[in-house]
Amino acid sequence: MSITVEERNFGLVTNPLTEARQMVHSYTLKNTKGMSVTVIQLGATIQSIFFPDGSKKVEDVCLGFDDIAGYMTNKAAYIGGTLGRVANRVASGGITLDETTVNLTRNFEKTRFIQGQFHLHGGFLGFDSVIWEVVQKTPEGVVFRHQSQHGHEGYPGILTCLITYRLDNDDRLSISFEANTDRQTIVNLSNHAYFNLAGQNAGPKGLAEHTVEIASIEVVETDDRQIPTGELTLVDNTAYDLRSPVVLGDRLKQFEHRPIQGFDNCYVVNGGQLLRSTVKVAKIVHPPSGRALEVWTNQPGVQFYTANNITKITGKKGSFYVKHGSFCVQTGKFPDAINHQNFPSINLNPNETYRHEVVYWFKVEKTCRCCYKK
Repeated sequence: MSITVEERNFGLVTNPLTEARQMVHSYTLKNTKGMSVTVIQLGATIQSIFFPDGSKKVEDVCLGFDDIAGYMTNKAAYIGGTLGRVANRVASGGITLDETTVNLTRNFEKTRFIQGQFHLHGGFLGFDSVIWEVVQKTPEGVVFRHQSQHGHEGYPGILTCLITYRLDNDDRLSISFEANTDRQTIVNLSNHAYFNLAGQNAGPKGLAEHTVEIASIEVVETDDRQIPTGELTLVDNTAYDLRSPVVLGDRLKQFEHRPIQGFDNCYVVNGGQLLRSTVKVAKIVHPPSGRALEVWTNQPGVQFYTANNITKITGKKGSFYVKHGSFCVQTGKFPDAINHQNFPSINLNPNETYRHEVVYWFKVEKTCRCCYKK
């Protein structure tokens, strides 16, 4: 049996680019193992991921909202959305391309930092906020397309992007990002899914039970504004060392008296290189349920984030999303890469195609609790 795809109406919204009212559709991919993934046109967003545990109990392990209003109200959290044209931070919003200075919008605001100090996740109207066109909906995958116009949020060039979501019967959710441009520009796409393998409503208690492992010896060093310094820092003898599995609840206690109270770090993976194929770079496990998530990518970086800045958001089924109640594993290039020549390049020329592959491979592991049932 193959994967099935179901299309539904998700909700009416005003298209931010055309200002016309438009119906946003959802697409649910289901496999034969009881796993399903729903994505919506707004932001090419992952809305839900239902996955059974070892006892065949199915939970939604991805944070999100039941209706379009939830996404419009909580845009600042980027929950499940596509990040672009450039994910993460660009210092001061200013970049140099072909010896020409380009000023990106400065949208980082309403924080304890200076308003408008830098560019974050593509600007005021990033890829999370636009309605993506659906160009394919088959068992082989749902393909979203968006064409970003020259000058949007300050970016040069017309950028044409494709995002393909695929689900298979091995419980692998694959996301393929592609982009082409008509003039030199920069691009670094990613997805901002928030996960909790205990269930989207399990909160900090559920998150604390997870173990996390990331195959990395270095993180991108940042200043107190979380802007990269250009240096890479070894994780040896630090709280950031995740080369062996650590219990997240225990490790988060080490961040209680730090300016950033939790993980929000770009881990250098795959030797800091863009690879031709995907490699396993991270594994997160929730031992009580046996659910596990492996992250495979061809990218040189993984931003690991423990929802440090989430304040009480009402999510699906009346759930409350709070600080340290979920985690993100965003694959891509490094933050502020355009301003650091030693970082993997995010430049894209007209004769090139940007490609970014990530696989979220969901698994069930036998847990020790079974051994003690007499």
